[in-house]
Amino acid sequence: MAASAARVVVVRERDGRGVDVAGVLVLGGCVLWSLVSATGREARPEGVLLAVLALTAGYACGRIAGSLLPVAAAVAAALVALGLALASGPGVPGATPVGSVPTGHTGAAAALLVLAAGAACCAAAAAGSRPARLLLRLLALAVAGAALALGSVAGFVASAGVLLCSLAAVRMRRRLLGLVGLALATGLVVGASWAVAEERLPEGLAASLEGQLTGHRVLLWQDAVALAEENPVLGVGPDRFGALSPTARETFAADGKPHSAPLQQAAEQGVPGVVLLGAAYGWLLWGLRSSPRPTAVVLTAGASLTALAALATVGNALSFTPVTACAGLLAGLATAGVAGAGPGTGGGGGGGGSTHPAD
Repeated sequence: MAASAARVVVVRERDGRGVDVAGVLVLGGCVLWSLVSATGREARPEGVLLAVLALTAGYACGRIAGSLLPVAAAVAAALVALGLALASGPGVPGATPVGSVPTGHTGAAAALLVLAAGAACCAAAAAGSRPARLLLRLLALAVAGAALALGSVAGFVASAGVLLCSLAAVRMRRRLLGLVGLALATGLVVGASWAVAEERLPEGLAASLEGQLTGHRVLLWQDAVALAEENPVLGVGPDRFGALSPTARETFAADGKPHSAPLQQAAEQGVPGVVLLGAAYGWLLWGLRSSPRPTAVVLTAGASLTALAALATVGNALSFTPVTACAGLLAGLATAGVAGAGPGTGGGGGGGGSTHPAD
């Protein structure tokens, strides 16, 4: 058993180094490509640069805080994200921009609530006592209730889903299977959004989805697809969608976003931009796969990040710095090694689930 535990530590340390190198390459690629696609145009790559900086800073802070105080840091992250969501109002980072049209878009407040619920559930999964776990899951339930109080149905559904996934993750012993399932779910949401924009779905299903998404947002998506088809490699340049989209130009006080991160990347940075966005999500899942934390913590964080990816696919949540920073923070907390943890412990407290090497 001691030899097996030592092998687990060695394998995960090697994987961890590979994850860090991949993260540098992926995030560096995002920065570089945004600059390339902006060259020679009246484009503004600052938004992409700020998002990458926020994600990196949040991830680094999460790794540091999670290695020292895994439970307390996760609780603090949950409270910060919840506070940002509750304090958000029109024009405040974390909410719908001033003057945005009623596109039914899923704003950053819902994303912050999802991340708050995920952090609370991660803290519960790592907590060492049953009363603490119960209290922290009640905090996650309170976050879902706050979403209803704020009128965010999407935030409530996503937060409640994260809580349910956290409860199910306690029983799971193979994290790889769970992470693959989360990745497939994200791919399904992205594919469905693209199919809606391309009008490839059956008429009845398309009408039902359009009713939920609103016709205005579908028109924005169609504009994004048209721009991507005209400029498949470089796109039209960062932050130029609003100026080139007929729907956005004809809409009073529009925010200039297509309300879909993958479609915005396709329109503004071409196919390579979409690939890099997917690579960033894949990097986060790979980091969770190699994490020394308990499997329940890993899958809970994965469920929260997947819910965020779904919200970003049908909204503009990733356009807000607090969201990307909190996402990086949660990912860092879920991949941090705990100082003083022995080999094979997974760095976790009790009740956190399995940490088997084959996970």
